[in-house]
Amino acid sequence: MSASSPLRPALPGAFFAELAEATAGLRPPYAVVHLPSLRANARDLVRRAAGKPIRVASKSVRSRALLRQVSAGPGWAGVLAFTLPEALWLAEEFEDVVVGYPTVDTAAVARLASDEVTASRVTLMVDSPAHLDLIDAVLDGLGPGARPVRVCLEVDVSLRLAGGRVHIGARRSPVHTARAARDLAQAVAARPRLRLVGVMAYEGHIAGVGDNRPGPGRFLVRGVRRMSAGEIAERRAAAVASVASVAPLEFVNGGGTGSLETTSLEPAVTEVAAGSGLLAPTLFDFYTRFAPHPASFFALSVVRRPSPRHATLLGGGWVASGAAGADRLPTPAWPAGLRLLPREGAGEVQTPVRGPGAAGLRVGDRVWLRHSKAGELCEHVAELHLVEDGRIVDSVPTYRGEHRTFL
Repeated sequence: MSASSPLRPALPGAFFAELAEATAGLRPPYAVVHLPSLRANARDLVRRAAGKPIRVASKSVRSRALLRQVSAGPGWAGVLAFTLPEALWLAEEFEDVVVGYPTVDTAAVARLASDEVTASRVTLMVDSPAHLDLIDAVLDGLGPGARPVRVCLEVDVSLRLAGGRVHIGARRSPVHTARAARDLAQAVAARPRLRLVGVMAYEGHIAGVGDNRPGPGRFLVRGVRRMSAGEIAERRAAAVASVASVAPLEFVNGGGTGSLETTSLEPAVTEVAAGSGLLAPTLFDFYTRFAPHPASFFALSVVRRPSPRHATLLGGGWVASGAAGADRLPTPAWPAGLRLLPREGAGEVQTPVRGPGAAGLRVGDRVWLRHSKAGELCEHVAELHLVEDGRIVDSVPTYRGEHRTFL
């Protein structure tokens, strides 16, 4: 797979020549963000959201500097974090942070409920009475000084067929129906120290699965999208109405980079979420409705020439999470005509490549690659070098560069 998709031609050599010239003084491995592409992607996400504010998904960015830059732009409002310790850290400067996943970190919950400002800025995700019990137990331990805790109820919008025997979508919340949502909302309302302020319903099987990959499988994906979209809209609206009958809601969050056009049209949804579309990793090369500009890259050194047809890079095993497969591996982007070896892939200490582009490589040359997922690239580098107009205009720390490792 190259740096192109059915909707976008391959990136030109001049693009990588600019990156190479700007970073000539750096020693690989290093990561680069092309600022004009990042800005273009941010504008396009806002366009696709059709007036609904976008909550930026921090796990797809993992750099406070980039989160600041994106959040300052029109059309963006709030942060969707992935752990509570991360949310507490971000809440030092961001006023609206929703934790996208339930937490069982009781120490972090205690920190949240002990500070009035933080408690007003951070919202916890719940989908079970067990989560409510855990939060309540922490509040009991804090005594009368505990601050009320804001919570958001997550509704499952995966597609279930054949009476539930077939499940399409991520295994997330057990709350699948409007009635179950109302029951949980009532359980929250019965606890005076918890404040139900939002609903989230994320259709990952639409937002995170490309519908334009080569091969016949894309037709199955498109069929699932068509089947799911209407059913999701109807069930999400019913769930939101049932929860709103129990408590007034500040927000209803849905969608992701791959589904902004459809999710933003639902009247029940007040905001959407996106993050991966900012950096456009390879998993987002294959969608029919949009073609983001690849904005993040990393460079590795050629350290071996085991044959005239092969070059070997130092390191490179920066494999993305999810079900193991070739689509989770980094993709050689430049020089053109490089590909990984099926039996070796991308390795911890070395990554061999072959193809027409390998013939001209020498020991000491650099190869540019793209990561499969967005924010996980930042787990391998301490900083991101921001390139514009052929030069590095800034170098900003990742979470790792600020000595923060949340997962």
